Amino acid sequence: MNFEGLNPSLAEFAPPLHPALEPVLDPHLNPNLVELDPEGVSLEGLPVPESVHLMEGMYSELHTAVSEVGVPVAASHFDLHEEMLWVGNHGGHATSFFGPTLERYSSFQVNSSDDIRQIQSLENGVLFLTKTNLKYMSRGGLIIFDYLMDESEDMHSLLLTDNNTLLVAGLQNHVLEMDLNTVQETQKYTVEVPGITIMRQSNRFFFCGHTSGKVSLRDLRTFTAEHEFDAHSGSLSDFDVHGNLLVTCGFSSRMNGLACDRFLKVYDLRMMRATTPLQVHIDPFFLRFIPTYTSRLAIISQTGQCQFCEPTGLANPADIFHVNTVGPLIMTFDVSASKQALAFGDSEGCVHLWADSPEVTFNAYSRETDFALPCMVDTLPHLDWNQDLVPLSLIPVPLTSDALLSDWPAANSAPAPRRAPPVDPEILRTMKKVGFIGYAPNPRTKLRNQIPYRLKEMDNEFDNFSQVPESPIGREEEPHLYRVAKKYRKVTIKYSKLGLEDFDFKHYNKTLFAGLEPHIPNAYCNCMIQVGTALNPTQSSLWVAEWCWAGRWKLLGDVLLLLHPQGSNFLRAFRTIPEASALGLILADSDEATGKVNLGRLIQSWNRFILTQLHQETQEQEGPQAYRGAGGSSFGSSGDSVIGQLFSCEMENCSMCRCGKETVRVSSTLLFTLSYPDSTEKPAKDYEFAQILKRSICLEQNTQAWCENCEKYQPTVQTRNIRCLPDVLVINCEVNSSKEADFWKTQAEYSFQKAMMKRGGFDITKGKEISLGDWKDLGSPDTGHSYPSVEELKNIWIPHAIKMRLTKSKELDVSNWSETEELGPTDDPESVYIYDLMATVVHILDSRTGGSLVGHIKVGETYHQRKEGVTHQQWYLFNDFLIEPVDKCEAVQFDMSWKVPAILYYARRNLNAKYNLVIKNPIEASVLLAEASLARKQRKCHATFIPLMLNEMPQAGDLVGLDAEFVTLNEEEAELRSDGTKSTIKPSQMSVARITCVRGQGPNEGVPFIDDYISTQEQVVDYLTQYSGIKPGDLDAKISSKHLTTLKSTYLKLRFLIDVGVKFVGHGLQKDFRVINLMVPKDQVIDTVYLFHIPRKRMISLRFLAWYFLDLKIQGETHDSIEDARTALQLYRKYLELSPQGGEPEEFRKVLKGLYEKGRKLDWKVPEPDSQSSPKHGAVFPPVLAL
Repeated sequence: MNFEGLNPSLAEFAPPLHPALEPVLDPHLNPNLVELDPEGVSLEGLPVPESVHLMEGMYSELHTAVSEVGVPVAASHFDLHEEMLWVGNHGGHATSFFGPTLERYSSFQVNSSDDIRQIQSLENGVLFLTKTNLKYMSRGGLIIFDYLMDESEDMHSLLLTDNNTLLVAGLQNHVLEMDLNTVQETQKYTVEVPGITIMRQSNRFFFCGHTSGKVSLRDLRTFTAEHEFDAHSGSLSDFDVHGNLLVTCGFSSRMNGLACDRFLKVYDLRMMRATTPLQVHIDPFFLRFIPTYTSRLAIISQTGQCQFCEPTGLANPADIFHVNTVGPLIMTFDVSASKQALAFGDSEGCVHLWADSPEVTFNAYSRETDFALPCMVDTLPHLDWNQDLVPLSLIPVPLTSDALLSDWPAANSAPAPRRAPPVDPEILRTMKKVGFIGYAPNPRTKLRNQIPYRLKEMDNEFDNFSQVPESPIGREEEPHLYRVAKKYRKVTIKYSKLGLEDFDFKHYNKTLFAGLEPHIPNAYCNCMIQVGTALNPTQSSLWVAEWCWAGRWKLLGDVLLLLHPQGSNFLRAFRTIPEASALGLILADSDEATGKVNLGRLIQSWNRFILTQLHQETQEQEGPQAYRGAGGSSFGSSGDSVIGQLFSCEMENCSMCRCGKETVRVSSTLLFTLSYPDSTEKPAKDYEFAQILKRSICLEQNTQAWCENCEKYQPTVQTRNIRCLPDVLVINCEVNSSKEADFWKTQAEYSFQKAMMKRGGFDITKGKEISLGDWKDLGSPDTGHSYPSVEELKNIWIPHAIKMRLTKSKELDVSNWSETEELGPTDDPESVYIYDLMATVVHILDSRTGGSLVGHIKVGETYHQRKEGVTHQQWYLFNDFLIEPVDKCEAVQFDMSWKVPAILYYARRNLNAKYNLVIKNPIEASVLLAEASLARKQRKCHATFIPLMLNEMPQAGDLVGLDAEFVTLNEEEAELRSDGTKSTIKPSQMSVARITCVRGQGPNEGVPFIDDYISTQEQVVDYLTQYSGIKPGDLDAKISSKHLTTLKSTYLKLRFLIDVGVKFVGHGLQKDFRVINLMVPKDQVIDTVYLFHIPRKRMISLRFLAWYFLDLKIQGETHDSIEDARTALQLYRKYLELSPQGGEPEEFRKVLKGLYEKGRKLDWKVPEPDSQSSPKHGAVFPPVLAL
């Protein structure tokens, strides 16, 4: 606030104005409590006497505390996050008080000379504004940052517009916008009327109060002036905004001086005009709205009078109160966020707290305040320097973030692995050779399996690290011998005897995303599957594929909610496409393992093929009505496919023969391939990525083509121009040789030098060609500013955002853009697009593992809001099942020696808002009704189930018994180690062959309504008849007598049941759903293997549980899924009987103990029928309805 000219007595604080304070400050203060002394001030608050009664709803004085005697308070502020009151004075000192008792919490110097003009609390600290300085400090007084402005600035006010953006204004003719994350000035807005001393904000405007007495209303985005009120002719003192009302107080010019207006100016923001002024009975200097029950105004005079009134009513003299100030003048005033407390600071350094109740809180929900713990350091022991054996660890060392001298840099050291010790000569002398193996008696001169550790001088040529590491993730390796970063290396699964059950996936993935397993065939495209499911419009739109193979992409997107799924369904359908095999996209296992295939080129071909295939298949489907977007945009509403609307753009191809014949044809493309200039020029030129992209889109080339005019092949000039811009820009980088790799490396070096020059304050003339050799003479960066580190600037060429503009003459303009920049006011949103980088797919060159493909994906606010409840964007690295967040610069850093870019995805900014996708489940209840079998010999007499009727449709919470049987497609691959143990290299690949669902309630309880045998086109190597009951021929449509269906049909049924919300009851359902590859919420799964289980004990088979609890002998010769599903339902009913809700858990625990004791006695084998009967006699449930 600008005090100059308002009261002459404030210009200088002379000692006569502040005589030594007497012990009795006021008749209301107890003179026996405390004596204020300039030399030693009591830090305790001055409480109000017990005779003062605080009435509920009425503000009364609660406490008084001293900040610094004799130094006027300049700013006061209630903390918005903790129960604290902050006070800053004219000496640049800040003090905080805790709670309604005003206990001193912290006190520190903010500025050595200037007064503190405004205080603003944030989550991690407090902002202090002085004349030319903005300082961010922790609540304990530690400096987080100190931003020094120009000496000509005279700042008076600040306004926090969001969590990271701040506006700072003062007596100059501009307002600064600052980013609190980078501590940099992002914008400078010029204002027409200088002297902004007060700023407020509503949901419609910024309100700026000027020293000239005017209040301007400014746009929230552009800060341009929308309206202006000429409130007072002299100067503005204070104003506040609430709802549709703006109220001001100030001074008028009278007789060459300033006189306080006793009229408050009231403005209606709906009609943007003044209403009836409000006359008050005091000289208003501060005012605030206190909207508790009504929109009350608190009006404060500089002499300490306080009046409450309604802004649209009449002021009542009876509503005037008086603040018992120590000094003669009130200097500051603030209201807490809860509106329960008022704070006044006076000219003698005291702060007065008024409250409407004794148990006042400053905020509705305050977090707990951290208090300093008492020092509890033990006495340090005496160190005798004369003793050589005194450990250096006893010397106390302060915590520091600087590098220690013991952190020897890797550049100054050389790897020196230990050489194996020489073999004992006695062993060599007595050794006898049998073939190439030598045998010798142990001379017992050394400990068994142990050697002494000695440091020896090693030859530099010696290196035994050329072998493949024990772990693919590189846990056992020396980092300086492996150039590929650990998280980018190819990951493989170490299998145990339990398969995947005990593999620690969480070690590699601590996010909420799901990885993909790499052991299935053609898993090289895992990264592209993850990219496709991460792009919201792509993922949502594929429901329209109606369960063609493209529809399984969307199904995989749902399955990715699992912790460790596999893309087997999608890849199995992918392998059946003849075009994919013809293009060489189907790999043999040996090709992928040995690294003979160029994965970078392969994934780009796969990307082109997959977009084309999805485009063709979705084009044949009629888009569902669930997709509607803003402005009438809808997926599938036109003849174009949903993929075409996202990725496609029309291209105009023009062929010009030298005879003058011109041929123009229009085509569409779904992606672009980068075309690089001829790199024979020395030195190489500097190109921006936008230049290369424009060159690749608007391609011009000379080629031989048929000319109808000349009637022969002629040299023609072919040019390509774009006619519309796509929503998603897909770019194949085409870095397939050292020529392209060198081009990327050179351009990255240019970009790095530009960034370093920008740090050093140099300017680069746009369009000026500079050779790489000319950079060496330029200066080093200035380290005084907060810029990205040097490592973060290396190997970067592509921008995080690009701007593309299509002129009226259909000419394309492409330029690099910033993530934070928006379109200018003159840019047409229909013809100017800003694209943000959403994903990058890179080829990792690693000779040890054959290389791999990984993806960087920028996950937007939609996912984080849904999963974590926060709104932010974050880049993640997806390396099969290894997923971790990375910095955004890492997504665009390409070290061409091992990390080569393959595919870039740029998406139009605010793309999700454009389409506003809402997914509607297209699966209907009719999928559960009767359907024809694929088997030719299947008749009704062979039917093993009764389909559901319309009145039997399941509802949420209904029980459904489920069991599944599987067959083996590929046998397990294992090797025998030298110690005799078996190591699994690749697990067996299972496929679901039969799924059975039985009714869990109703008159037909236990009767199956689904008993589908799944037809498969792949070769089955083992039907596992003993465990599955599936016989050869059951899955063959020509000879099978079973109800044979497709995997698609059964998936539809199960997905419908999952979406309805039924509860599945079965035995070992976790493993079943994993092999089926379906995600089922945990609250919809009742697994009997866990119901009858004691922690840290073995799992019990369904056969033994059925014999023990139900007296049933099941699974005699083979398994039958109908029998197993019924049994699981009966076991669940038995569990409810033994462990009723609210019953004694001890009783059920005794039953389980008896079960385990019986199992151990029988070795968990069901006895023969004549040998021993079950502990239970008779059926627990009545027999189910027979078919």
